[in-house]
Amino acid sequence: MGDFFKSKRFKILLVVLVLRLAFMLQAAWTGGFSPAISQAAGVVVTPLQKLSSSISGAVSGYFRRYVRADEIAAENEALRAEIDELRRQAVNYEEYKHENEELRKYLDVEFREEHPDFEVELASVVARDPDDRFYSFTIDRGSLSGIEPLDPVVTADGLVGVVREVGVNYSKVVTILDVWIDVGARDVRTRDIGIVTGSVDLAADGKCRLNYLPRESGAAPGDIVVTSGIGDSLYPQGLLIGKITRIDNAPGDISLFAEIEPFADVRRLTDVMVIKSFEGQGGAE
Repeated sequence: MGDFFKSKRFKILLVVLVLRLAFMLQAAWTGGFSPAISQAAGVVVTPLQKLSSSISGAVSGYFRRYVRADEIAAENEALRAEIDELRRQAVNYEEYKHENEELRKYLDVEFREEHPDFEVELASVVARDPDDRFYSFTIDRGSLSGIEPLDPVVTADGLVGVVREVGVNYSKVVTILDVWIDVGARDVRTRDIGIVTGSVDLAADGKCRLNYLPRESGAAPGDIVVTSGIGDSLYPQGLLIGKITRIDNAPGDISLFAEIEPFADVRRLTDVMVIKSFEGQGGAE
């Protein structure tokens, strides 16, 4: 700013201001300018007024930039922080992606070792139906990978559901919470047999039902339920399903039913395994 007050522009501006003040005083004293003086003043003052306006605009612009300097600096700092955060997220994403791939490989190997007769296909959940109360989803594997309708879908935690529709490179899966599903099941402790199916009332809580337990069953909360492999050939024997959280009388008191909390949380799945074939598939045990 000190350089500006010493500049030629400032000196010219000062002269213009002094001249304008002198003419104003003259006008006030005489009651107005004479025509000759007005014209002469116009010739001299008009260019100087333009110069004055130009200089004033430059000064105003300078001050505006100076006043906004802190604001601009803050905006730049916020942008830099945002860029740093995006870079960090990108690095984390690649790390998580690598970890997820390694975990999937590990789970695949471990699952195959526990079930050597299973032929499985790893798949990722790529879409969900937001209007489906039973949390059905779509995976990124289809007929090209050898997947067929009614193939069981599992995770390392337990049974998830079954493939209902198959496309070339995708499949739609209904979960164990769905009323469409019937799974032969067994209480591991009591060995009582029943049928696991979905329930409209329980699905919102991520639970399903074990129906047709014998009236004299000793099943109790905390018992583990697995697939029985009896009565159908869709599901291998011994797949984990969940644990019993409540026992009650069925309508008519002819049997008992149990509420089941599945071990696999079908509402938050990201990766699954499709069992394409297993020993005993296609015939009752």
